Amino acid sequence: MENNKSVIEINHLSFRYDKEVVLEDINLKVPKGAFLGIVGPNGSGKSTLLKLILGLLKSNQGEINLFGQPHQKFKDWDRIGYVSQKANSFNTGFPATVREVVSSGLTKKVGLFKMIGKKHSGNIERAIESVGMSAFSNRNIGELSGGQQQRVFIARALVSEPDVLILDEPTVGVDSRNVQAFYEMLEHLNKDLDITLLLVTHDIGTISSKVTHVACLNKQLHFHGNTEEFEHMKESDLSGIYGHDVQLLHHDHNHGHEEVER
Repeated sequence: MENNKSVIEINHLSFRYDKEVVLEDINLKVPKGAFLGIVGPNGSGKSTLLKLILGLLKSNQGEINLFGQPHQKFKDWDRIGYVSQKANSFNTGFPATVREVVSSGLTKKVGLFKMIGKKHSGNIERAIESVGMSAFSNRNIGELSGGQQQRVFIARALVSEPDVLILDEPTVGVDSRNVQAFYEMLEHLNKDLDITLLLVTHDIGTISSKVTHVACLNKQLHFHGNTEEFEHMKESDLSGIYGHDVQLLHHDHNHGHEEVER
């Protein structure tokens, strides 16, 4: 049964731009229901890995299986939602409401210029509610904060009811005071809606209390395991992966750890 398989399985994946090696011999399995945090220094290949999974780039070597199917044969892309780093890099004067932006995520399923029926209308409302933005449905997207806009773009990715949601640095533009609430929202999507999440982030400390698994990447996959195993990594080993000192500070009151780079 599919439930017993990995939703994403990567075997011996390598990628290079011209002669520059970006990823080398990556082996990674993402089980159904996981919340995987992908961490690593700048230029470590994190965003490239996501683009390879999504078919936006073609690997030089290795294989990717999605829901048990070889990548090149996989057609059901509605099962995978994606929010890029550039999702909120748009003209804030663009005249569209939150509901209109979210409904645009149905274009591929419904068809361009087609009317949205009652069934899909329900999908839109549920997607907006799931990211805590119901009160803003009729608000112009340009009037919202960076964090609120990012929630809307996540809702846009959720409206087609994907099984997997892939997020590339989603807290860029989110006010630091709201980052914790943002990750709690992602935790809700994972635990309560049973959506498998892949999250590229620099916020090692903030996510360690939210994710179920961590992959530490720097061209090669240096660590992949559950959160408890990651928390027991030696800071010297983590610093070796990053190429500079990284210290994880433990906090009380359930706020996880803070990453300090020196």
